[in-house]
Order: sequence, then C-alpha cells, then structure tokens
Amino acid sequence: MRLIGLTGGIASGKSTVAAIFERLGAQVVDADLLAREVVAPGEEALERIAAAFGAGVLTPDGALNRAALGEKVFADQAARRTLEEITHPAIRQRAEKRLARLRAAGVATAFYVAPLLIEAGVAARMDEVWVVYLDHATQLERLMARDGLTAAAAEARIASQMPMEEKKRLARIVIDNRGSREELEAEVLRLWRSELLGAHGPKR
Repeated sequence: MRLIGLTGGIASGKSTVAAIFERLGAQVVDADLLAREVVAPGEEALERIAAAFGAGVLTPDGALNRAALGEKVFADQAARRTLEEITHPAIRQRAEKRLARLRAAGVATAFYVAPLLIEAGVAARMDEVWVVYLDHATQLERLMARDGLTAAAAEARIASQMPMEEKKRLARIVIDNRGSREELEAEVLRLWRSELLGAHGPKR
C-alpha cells in the first residue's frame, strides 16, 4: 500500500485537504481524530494526562478540558514534550491498527494526516510526504480568525511547530493553500487525477 503522509502547519488547511481527498474516494487516517479518541474518558492516556498536569485539565464530568491543557503546553516546551510522550504512542498504536486493516482490505493508496508528522519522526514510516502550505502572514491571520486568538497567542502556537518553510522543503508534493477555497479544491482535484487515479490509484 502506498502511504502518503499529509501534513502542514496549524491552520494551514490539512483537514480541509484531507476531507476533499476523502470525498473523492481516498482512504484517510487522521491523527487529530485518533488524538481525540485516545484522550476520551476511560482511556489510559487521559488518566496519565490528569496525573501529569493536575485535575484542572479535566472538566467537571471528567472529560479533557482542551483549553486548560492548551494553556499549559503551548507556553511550555517541557510540558508539551510530556504531553507528546503520553499521547504519541497511543495515537501510533491506533493508527497502525487502522492502516493494517486498510492493507488487509487491499487498499492501494492511503493518506495519514498528522500535524506533527515530521516533528514526531513519523515521516520516516511514510512512502512520501505532502505538505499543505501557507505563508506566515496568512497562517497567522487564519489561525486568529479560526480560534479567536490574539496575535501573540497565535504566534506562540505557530512557533511550537516546525516552520512552514522547512516543512515545504521536505515535501514531495506542496499543496498551496494561500488562495481561495475554490483554488484549493481545484488543486486537490488536479493531484487526485494526476497522482492517485489509474492502475495504482484507488477504485472510484
């Protein structure tokens, strides 16, 4: 199975691109969705997060309080590493099970979508890497608008990841998302036709 790692920066549009590919017929495993699953109530990772960061990162009903946890980890590199040491192995284990099921089903090509694909060393397990790209100014503007953040808070989140220009250099395919949604749709459709359809692509 050809495994394509799809990544980018925060607010670069990875999930949008993945959703378009999925709508066209591609198989997608999304690390963000797996990350939500592994911190659901009753999961071991959630218990370890509460032990490491305190009960303040839980809501009254025992679910993860993402905003409270975010405040702790985005401003503190050591705290972020602690969180990643808890969640990344759990996400990886779940991802490998999903991908194994796709291989067993005879799927020719699948996308693994992850914001920290390169930073977490997952890119080495991919056949190739595709990056959804934004310049810094556009990324900052979209992140502030999406999450209602101040410029300083948005900058801190962007700074916690590998710079977009570096990711761009490591990609086999760069998907430019500086333009409109329509332009992005057209670019993804072009890649679908040129890269994924045909003898080695998914059946439509």
